[in-house]
This record gives sequence, structure tokens and C-alpha cells, in this order.
Amino acid sequence: MSNISNLDTANVLVHALPYIQKYSNKTIVVKYGGNAMINDELKNAVMTDIVLLALCGIRVVVVHGGGPEITDMLKKVGKESHFVNGLRYTDEETMEIVQMVLAGKVNKELVKNLEQKGGHALGLCGLDGGMIKADKLIENGVDLGLVGDIKEVDVTPINDALSKGYIPCIATMAVGVDGTVYNINADTAAARIAAELGAEKLILLTDIKGLLRDKNDEKTLIPIVNVSEVPSLIRQGIISGGMIPKIDCCVEAVRRGVNRAHIIDGRTLHSILIEMFSDEGVGTMFI
Repeated sequence: MSNISNLDTANVLVHALPYIQKYSNKTIVVKYGGNAMINDELKNAVMTDIVLLALCGIRVVVVHGGGPEITDMLKKVGKESHFVNGLRYTDEETMEIVQMVLAGKVNKELVKNLEQKGGHALGLCGLDGGMIKADKLIENGVDLGLVGDIKEVDVTPINDALSKGYIPCIATMAVGVDGTVYNINADTAAARIAAELGAEKLILLTDIKGLLRDKNDEKTLIPIVNVSEVPSLIRQGIISGGMIPKIDCCVEAVRRGVNRAHIIDGRTLHSILIEMFSDEGVGTMFI
């Protein structure tokens, strides 16, 4: 910090003021995943950003994945990870590990990290208070085991936590009508939760710059996409592969009433603050 003058610091805060006023008391949902969960410097920056937003009076909800940690734990018990169309095939043994790693290790570490930065965080999972209810997901006729398709989200536990000044951190599992526990894709869960909360923004932290017109050239970033343009971008092959489900989640959130959805680069330090508090923003915004 020593190379920034006091005047520069004051100017930064003055520039941020209209944004702080605009988002104060509004809800934003951050899907936390990718490199920002693994790299210590990035993790530190994300935790700082989230606590800062909360201290500015913004209602921040964190929805997290934990794919790499689950894969590591499965390796330790000698079980191979198997993916179908980008989604983890989840048998009963895998589901036990998913529940243990996501709701236990990853969720509690996230809470601890936010608390260490001076935030007040509360760990929740989709089973708490019957928050996320799901049926078994059959993807294009393919059986994915215990992977769930969200049927209903009750945001009462999230709103209760927010009203008491906590940052809710949500591990994405769901319960079926018969009590079966399902694994839920974290992007999908974040989009649904954002919609049910009437969030101002959904921010997906990813390991890419955003949507690129040419996937090999970061200078071709598309900063703003109207959701009506998405089918055409898929037909042109600009949106392809693993980007399709992420962008589908953004489209779904906007169609369900979220004001803006963003795919931003979690590999950039403080990308959340740049998105929230600057004119240029970062990544791709869906409107």
C-alpha cells in the first residue's frame, strides 16, 4: 500500500461511492470456484473483496463448489472420478464423499477464512431448512447417478442469516422427496438462489477472462451480451463446450429476474471489486 498516496486512496474511495450507494442493501450472489479456491493469493483477495462488500452494506451470498477437493479425496480412497457431459457421475459412495468434503471441509474453511478477514460468515448447505429440493437429473437420457435437478429453493434460511448480518456460504447439495441426498452443480444452484433472492447481480468466478469471440485471443472479450443473442452465439460456435452450461445459468438467472449476471476471471486479483465498483467492470455481463 505504501506506493499509493493518501490523495490516490481518497480518490479511489470517492470513485467507488456511487457504486456503494447503488448496491447498498441489494443482494449479490457470488459463485466461488476454480483457481480462486486453490491459489492462496487469489483466495485471500476474494475473501477480502467479499468482506469489504458486506461492510459496505451489500447483502453478499456465497455459493461454492469444491470439485478439485472432491477429486483429491476420491483419489485418497482409491476411487476414480467419472464425468458425463462435464457433470460428475455420483454413486452412493461418491455422494458420501461429496457431502463430507463440500459441507464439511470446504464450507467450514470458507467460513473460517471470511471470519479471519473480519467478516461474519455462516455455513449452510442445501439440506439445511429444506433449502434446496431436487429430483434425479437425467441429462439427455444419460443417468448421472445421484446428481439432482433443482425443483424448489426456499431462501428463508439465507434471508434469516442475511438479516442477522451474516455472509451465508452455501454448499450445493439437495434433498429429494424420498430423503435421497443429491449432488447439485454449483453454477446451477447459484443461478436459482440468485433468482429466488431477487438478487441484483449473479457473479460466477471462473478461470477464463469471460466470453471471447475467438477463444484463443483474450483481446476479443465480449463485454456485454443480451440473453436473446445467446442461441445465435451457440450456433456460431462462439459459445461452446464447458461455456454452454455456465452461460445457460446466466441466461436462466436473468430470465428469472436477476438484474445482471457476470462471468468474471477469478485469476485476476480483486476481480469482484473491479466488477462492482468501476465503470469498466471486468469479464462478460449478461443483461
